[in-house]
Amino acid sequence: MQKVFLTILALVSITVCNAQSIESGNHSTKGYIKSNGTIENSSHSTVGYIKSDGTIENGSHSTIGYIKSNGTIENSSHSTVGYVKSDGTVENSSHSTIGYIKSNGTVENSSHSTIGYASGVKKEWAAVVYFFFKF
Repeated sequence: MQKVFLTILALVSITVCNAQSIESGNHSTKGYIKSNGTIENSSHSTVGYIKSDGTIENGSHSTIGYIKSNGTIENSSHSTVGYVKSDGTVENSSHSTIGYIKSNGTVENSSHSTIGYASGVKKEWAAVVYFFFKF
């Protein structure tokens, strides 16, 4: 019995350590992004993926977009939907600022109101989740 408990504890610890929380502005957990790019909802059901090549997929593995190395975010037709600047500024396709991803993981809208927290998550990944695609 003790071995089963320790095994379950180890598996839970590994899952928690490899996933960063995506939180709302009031710190309630909306989901998780694992280090391999798997996006989960708050119940740990997989809802999407961000692949190492920048491909963004929904939970059924259908491509819904792309993250380019220069911070450009595209939809599945390769049309630009936005940009993530190196300073964390998030812009729509018309280059209007729609939000900010701060270095500490705080996510703000264009009025600098906090809409969420994604500490330890790549800024492009956070922008995909908060601003560009609904998972």
